[in-house]
Amino acid sequence: QLQLVESGGGLVQPGGSLKLSCAASGFTWHYYAIGWFRQVPGKEREGVSCVGRTGDYTNYADSVKGRFTISRDNFNTMVYLEMNSLKPEDTAVYYCAADPDPTVSTCDLEPVYDYWGQGTQVTVSS
Repeated sequence: QLQLVESGGGLVQPGGSLKLSCAASGFTWHYYAIGWFRQVPGKEREGVSCVGRTGDYTNYADSVKGRFTISRDNFNTMVYLEMNSLKPEDTAVYYCAADPDPTVSTCDLEPVYDYWGQGTQVTVSS
């Protein structure tokens, strides 16, 4: 059974850093692109970043470019989202998602993904 589990969320002050992890099991990891999304109450889930099956491409939302870095460790079936210079507007529940179909131009789109983790809360506040 395919499973994704996020971790690493928490409370951080503005300007601080967090590193989120997405652990995968139950599927052939390197066949799947991975996306990070976030959602705040009352708003739609938005794409934050994504990475291709072999790390051959990455994509970032304009709001996080230059501050967030996505990476994947295919040997250990992990994907990371390193978040620096965090802002209060980064506060959200962060989800990782997996699917074999995304391309560099579609990997930031929620409907493309069939498999989702349960989310981890990130709160940026002083």
